[in-house]
Amino acid sequence: MRRTASRDSAVPGSRGTPPPRTPGQRRAALGLDRDAWFLLLPALLPILLLSVGPLLYGLSLAFTDAQAGRTSPTRFIGLDNLLDLRHDSLFWESFRIGLIWAVCVTVLQFVLALGLALLLDQNLRFRWLARTLALVPWAMPEVVVGIMWRLVYHADAGVLNKALTQLGVVHENVDWLSDLSYALPAVIVVGVWAGMPQTTVVLLAGLQNVPLELREAAQLDGAGRWRRFTTVTWPALKPVVLSITALNFIWNFNSFGLVYVLTQGGPGGKTRLPMLFAYEEAFKYGQFGYAAAMGLVMIAVIAVLLTLFLRRRLKEDTA
Repeated sequence: MRRTASRDSAVPGSRGTPPPRTPGQRRAALGLDRDAWFLLLPALLPILLLSVGPLLYGLSLAFTDAQAGRTSPTRFIGLDNLLDLRHDSLFWESFRIGLIWAVCVTVLQFVLALGLALLLDQNLRFRWLARTLALVPWAMPEVVVGIMWRLVYHADAGVLNKALTQLGVVHENVDWLSDLSYALPAVIVVGVWAGMPQTTVVLLAGLQNVPLELREAAQLDGAGRWRRFTTVTWPALKPVVLSITALNFIWNFNSFGLVYVLTQGGPGGKTRLPMLFAYEEAFKYGQFGYAAAMGLVMIAVIAVLLTLFLRRRLKEDTA
């Protein structure tokens, strides 16, 4: 028999189709929308003036020959800065270092923070104290963290060299922040230490939202710890993991203050992240237009990478 359309889908106001709005209802909805925008305006204005406005102005400089100290007017030069940047091997080397830094710090932050969050989610004694201490690195300013770790890595008076010497791991002091082989790994360790608490807090909040009934049911079914984690905890935690991983990658790639205090991009440019390179180009050499072009390229590349990452993860989640 030929299937006929259901009666519900043909009747206005049924579950199939919403009822049409009357003119009075449409006017009321428009009034609510205007009221909502009016209430949001005090919050939107600072964002537009202090974030969106400077961002658009900075990106517009990428298409000009803006320089510090010049008396002639700034000229529009189109894509010249981007074309010059295409052949700048130093910038692309800093971009490669920035990707290594961002990926390593993001992955290590997530792995260590997940382990710490799982531990803090247990019913331990003095759990409140452990959670408080876990937030200490996050509460410290980047400049203070950088100075503290410079003292830790100090070649002659550093705690790290003294501890490794006493344990017999090294037989002479290592200048961690000046050695070409150790500088980038040493900075990555500091980045992980400084950013891990934030990831821990987010993951811990996600663990708190995992239904306890599902965990208990899996345990009653005989599932071990690993089985309960992979079948119950991890699927519920996936949206949180997706969000914090993407945000961490953006924040880590745009890092500036911590690395600047630690090494200022040295030795030999081994820790010169792209943000440091753009900063030097703008405020050390006065090439504002060229530095803005670097920022434009960084925004475009990171946007593409994040789009590919998020689309892949969303496909995995919906598969």
